[in-house]
Amino acid sequence: MMLRVSVESEGGQVDLSAVTGEAPASGVAHGPELVRFAEAVLGTDDAELGLAREALLAALGPAGFVEAAGVVSNFQRMVRIADATGIPLDAPVEMLTQDLRDQLRLGRFASGANTPRSGRLARLIARGLRPLVFAAALRHGRSK
Repeated sequence: MMLRVSVESEGGQVDLSAVTGEAPASGVAHGPELVRFAEAVLGTDDAELGLAREALLAALGPAGFVEAAGVVSNFQRMVRIADATGIPLDAPVEMLTQDLRDQLRLGRFASGANTPRSGRLARLIARGLRPLVFAAALRHGRSK
């Protein structure tokens, strides 16, 4: 949701299904280079990592590259800790992201078993709250 808020606060549109390879482009600036780099960091091909690193550096410049590398490494660290300990999403996040997780079919991944699906009432409440939470986050993003 934060990526969507970030992109839309600057007037853009984002298709998060690109994250799982189901859409050709995400709408995120330098998306292909960012995805290539993230996948290379998680992979085992050192040559591909070098090429992805060079492409991202050329696209973002040194400062942007450092920020992207920091995000990838921090995300990888958090995911490994969460997966290793079986941490489920907390209830508000689970409730507000159920539709997105269903859309992206994230339950097909092994770690998806850590977070059970919310009940019918929680999904109905989330449908009402989601636009309000998104609008508040978007307003907050624009105020920075």
